[in-house]
Amino acid sequence: MLKIDQYAYINRLSHVHPAEKMVLALATMFVCLAFPSPVVSFLVILLMTGLIVWQAGIPFRFYFKLMLVPLGFLLIGVLAVAVNLAKDATSFFWGIQVGSCTLGVSRQGLMLSAMLLTKSLAAVSCLYFLSLTTPMVEIFAMCRRLRLPPLLVELMSLVYRYIFVLLETAEKIYISQTSRGGYTNLKTTYVSMGQLISNLFSKSWHTSKVLYLALLSRCYTGELSVLERPYHMSPKRMLLIITTELVLLMVGLGWRVLQGGGGS
Repeated sequence: MLKIDQYAYINRLSHVHPAEKMVLALATMFVCLAFPSPVVSFLVILLMTGLIVWQAGIPFRFYFKLMLVPLGFLLIGVLAVAVNLAKDATSFFWGIQVGSCTLGVSRQGLMLSAMLLTKSLAAVSCLYFLSLTTPMVEIFAMCRRLRLPPLLVELMSLVYRYIFVLLETAEKIYISQTSRGGYTNLKTTYVSMGQLISNLFSKSWHTSKVLYLALLSRCYTGELSVLERPYHMSPKRMLLIITTELVLLMVGLGWRVLQGGGGS
């Protein structure tokens, strides 16, 4: 089982109704994406970090490592936004000459890249809050209650369950290759990695057929029924969620007004 999946079951917010956590995560992410305000993004990151670490009891070190994963991709993306190539270098506060053009960084490009970075991290933190505090089985159950297409929900469920099969198969192949010196140098590493990928594909194809036959033998009709834990909605928590979203909306609207006033 993945660490994320383990914490989803044993965290201190596991008793909270999944609808409340889903509303909080999705509404906060929507507010964050709707307003181009770094203040709102920082508030969302702080809010989600506090809920994940102090309320849910997820170790900060583990959460920090999770945030580093998208951060690497985001830094590469925002770097392309911050650095521009233009013939007119008057708008750059730093740049180097490349032929007849200038490769540099402008104040506007730097602010835009910083806004994109903080907004993306805030949105990712909302998704981490939902995935670290709510088991996927309960998320799929909420999707069914929201009347999402049953085929889409079942595909999501099967793909999620099959992730663990792929990881287990890849781990067994990797251990077998390592015991035979398959990763002793760069050349053997490339060869072993290619063999691992090809064997993983063939074994996954065979396992998927066996899994489907096993489901058919158990009267599978296109829907996987699982037991759901009983939950109770808390009016106090819902009121707190609504208040939080209203505060974020007010901050976002205030930032928009200030930016509009400053631009005029």
